[in-house]
Amino acid sequence: MRVALGVSYRGGGYHGWQSQPNGRTVQDALEKGLSAFAAQPIRTICAGRTDTGVHGINQVVHFDTEVEREPFSWVRGVNRYLPPDIAIQWSRFPGDGFHARNSARGRRYAYLLLESAVRPAIESGQCGWFFRPLDQAALEAAAERLIGEHDFSSFRSAECQAASPVKTLREISVRRRGAYWRFEFEASAFLHHMVRNLMGCLLAVGSGTRSVDWVSDVLAARDRKVAAPTFAPDGLYFLGPTYDAELDIPRQVAALDWLP
Repeated sequence: MRVALGVSYRGGGYHGWQSQPNGRTVQDALEKGLSAFAAQPIRTICAGRTDTGVHGINQVVHFDTEVEREPFSWVRGVNRYLPPDIAIQWSRFPGDGFHARNSARGRRYAYLLLESAVRPAIESGQCGWFFRPLDQAALEAAAERLIGEHDFSSFRSAECQAASPVKTLREISVRRRGAYWRFEFEASAFLHHMVRNLMGCLLAVGSGTRSVDWVSDVLAARDRKVAAPTFAPDGLYFLGPTYDAELDIPRQVAALDWLP
């Protein structure tokens, strides 16, 4: 039986999603909890890998098992074996044709940013920080230059394993609430470090360090060296993938209401 789960996690205490020999990754913790609950080894496939320090709101995973449990048991039962900063939100039995990564039609990220002369304290690790004033009109104008299907090589890390740098960036929204900014990105898929590299360039324009036209030049150059430095992972949240409606994969979990 194929099982799909929605997983939320705080990424600050882990070396990213993907399993590593040191065992300190989200995948390692999740698979340890699943295996303990099922009393057999379980290996998962996720919708989108996240880096060290990046958080997951509705990460979707799937796995195959001979163990039969009710949907709520895969949530409450497995959560008993997980650390407090990782929790399963829902479970589904989507059929053998479902694949957490390959069935996804798109993926969504949000970046939370504090604009302040003083670094964050209470929200440390949960948001990025920028000490210069930002201009929303400039941010939105820069974001508009990035929408569409492009070669995003200028925003791709050297470690990226994607087969192609061409992706379709469908939307970038920019909202402000007091001292906090929320940037939301939706695309067909993302390259390694792509959102953090986009954030670095957007903030360069929003702070007046660079012009809006510079973003177009960076995109056209297809060269990582001409772009801004990779921005901090602290405020980056993987909101989750999107699927065809008939698969009945939830898009809403409680933590989405918690984000400002």
